[in-house]
Amino acid sequence: MHELSIAMSIAELALAEAQKAKAVKVKEIEVEVGDWSGVDYDALQFSLTAVLNAEAVLKETKLNMIRRTPVMHCKECNCDFTPTAMYITQCETCGGEAIELKQGKELSLLSLIIED
Repeated sequence: MHELSIAMSIAELALAEAQKAKAVKVKEIEVEVGDWSGVDYDALQFSLTAVLNAEAVLKETKLNMIRRTPVMHCKECNCDFTPTAMYITQCETCGGEAIELKQGKELSLLSLIIED
């Protein structure tokens, strides 16, 4: 379950930033997780909640998680589409093969709101 180690890393980053700012607490953490990131969204949410509750500075932190669904882009017909399967090789609109993943692999700590 690598989601726990990811949650611990996010908490460590939040604590480090809070210490740098001499903050009393972290009010909010915003995390972005793509469905194709290789991270189980629910397991990460559970792990983050547990890790945040274990630290006094993070105990009352609001966790804002954003789930990103996959979006593919076709360079031939210039359309964006939500793929019906993970391993597709053609545009679902025109059948073109010049496709790329535009969204869905994100795993990012987007923001922290701290309180002095």
